[in-house]
Amino acid sequence: MALPGGVGISKLTVYDVGGTPHVHLACSEGYYVLAGDGAVQTLSTKGYAETPLQVGAVVSFGPGTIHRLLNRGGLQILALMSNSGLPEAGDAVMTLPPEYLADRETYLKATALTDDARTQSAMARRDLAVQGFAVLRERYESEGPSALDEFYAAAVRLVQPQLADWRKRWEQGARRLADETGAALDALEAGTAPHLESAELHQLPAPTESGLHGMCGRLDVYDTRA
Repeated sequence: MALPGGVGISKLTVYDVGGTPHVHLACSEGYYVLAGDGAVQTLSTKGYAETPLQVGAVVSFGPGTIHRLLNRGGLQILALMSNSGLPEAGDAVMTLPPEYLADRETYLKATALTDDARTQSAMARRDLAVQGFAVLRERYESEGPSALDEFYAAAVRLVQPQLADWRKRWEQGARRLADETGAALDALEAGTAPHLESAELHQLPAPTESGLHGMCGRLDVYDTRA
C-alpha cells in the first residue's frame, strides 16, 4: 500500500540510552515524537548539533546527515522515510571505525544481526558505531567539513552493489507516484480528470512486522512500497 509521496512509516521504540549513528545516502528522514523524551545528535558538513525531542515535536533531515537518537526516557517516534523501499534495501551506513569500512564483506560481518542473539549483536554494532561517531565529531572540531570526506567516500563504495536495485525501487515507487501527479495535472489543465474515477481507500490495520531490531530501536513496520 503506497502512502502519499512514496513515504515509508514505522513506529520506533528507541533503544535504552540511544541508537546507532548512521547516514542515509539517498533518502530523507523525519520524526514525529509520540512519547517520552530524548534528542537527536546530528553531524553534517554544517556541523554538529543536538536537537531535543519531546512529545509533538517534528524534525527532518536529508541524506548525508549522520544522526543518532538519544533516549532519556520512554522515547517513541513515528519515523518517516522518503523513497519507501530504499531504506529497507540498505540505504544506511553506520559510522563504524575506518577498519570496518574498508570493504563490504568486513562491514556486513560487523553489522550483521545473529539469529540467536539479535539484541546482543544490535548493541555490539551500536557501540562500534558510537566509537566511530565520536572520532568523526572530534575530527570535525579540528578539520571542519573535510573531516567527513573519508567516511562519505567509504559509504559510497559500500553501497555500490545495491544501486541498481535502489533505482528500480525508486522508479517503481516514489518516482511513479510523482509521475502520476504530473499526469493528473496535465489532465486537469486539459479540463479532464480520468484519475478521479480510480479513487479508492487502502488500509493496513496493523503493522506488517513488529519488534524488529533496527539501528535506532525496535521497529513496528508497515509495508508501504508502491
